[in-house]
Amino acid sequence: MSAIDKNAVKAFLMELQDSICQQLERVDGRAAFEEDEWHREPGEKLGGGGRTRVLRNGAIFEQGGVNFSHVAGAQMPASATAHRPELAGRRFEAMGVSLVMHPNNPYVPTSHANVRFFIAESEGKEPIWWFGGGFDLTPFYPFEEDARDWHNIAKELCLPFGEDVYRQHKEWCDDYFFLPHRDETRGIGGLFFDDLNHWPFEKCFDYIKAVGDGYTKAYLPIVEKRKSIEFGERERQFQLYRRGRYVEFNLVYDRGTLFGLQSGGRTESILMSMPPLARWEYNHQIEDGSPEAELYEYYLKPREW
Repeated sequence: MSAIDKNAVKAFLMELQDSICQQLERVDGRAAFEEDEWHREPGEKLGGGGRTRVLRNGAIFEQGGVNFSHVAGAQMPASATAHRPELAGRRFEAMGVSLVMHPNNPYVPTSHANVRFFIAESEGKEPIWWFGGGFDLTPFYPFEEDARDWHNIAKELCLPFGEDVYRQHKEWCDDYFFLPHRDETRGIGGLFFDDLNHWPFEKCFDYIKAVGDGYTKAYLPIVEKRKSIEFGERERQFQLYRRGRYVEFNLVYDRGTLFGLQSGGRTESILMSMPPLARWEYNHQIEDGSPEAELYEYYLKPREW
């Protein structure tokens, strides 16, 4: 088995946060990320720290955040050990970079990415570890060429790791980012994976690097193509309505949000993914044949791109 190098993973994640923030700032051209560095003593429920970076009121991005965190605890929360009893009684560490960007323009999609590493250790026993992550796209007024480009980049970065990796992680993304109570996907998907440890450590780590670096390669060209499209109040109100779906998923189904809150994580950093504005409307009806209807009929269901 390859040696597990936690320090190398942490160094990569911090560098990834820096790189993504720099690229997003360049594209936005006006706003800069503000950093909130935080730390908790080991004696607290969940020790560790991180760097929360938030960009607001930009030329392109209404709000977004790129977070790095590295936390540790003496034992897993009960909600986790109920599903993974082998983790009971082990100390654990979790580190990762997580980001969500909410643009002003409804023609620019919201995007999300996450790469993370988890390890649980106990003296005299082999460590239990895995990687997880992925990226996904949530358009409001989608373009098919953007969806194809997004998925083609995902497919290309997966190919060196196996011919079936893209298909497996694309399907996992479609299944994960799904709102059962709405019977629709959150967006057009991308990649999602968890519990990645069936390859040697180095190969798993290389895959995480490819996914982390692939996010801006996939997202920024779409931003550049759509950022100047004119929009009006109709498009803005629909964007805010669809952002409500984003909130519903993150608060009801997202594992990272639930784990962070249940384990005593830093609430401000965990809920950074929420949009600055969203709305709900009772029994909202979509006009047949409208651009809004196309989103529901063609994009909010799993399909091959």
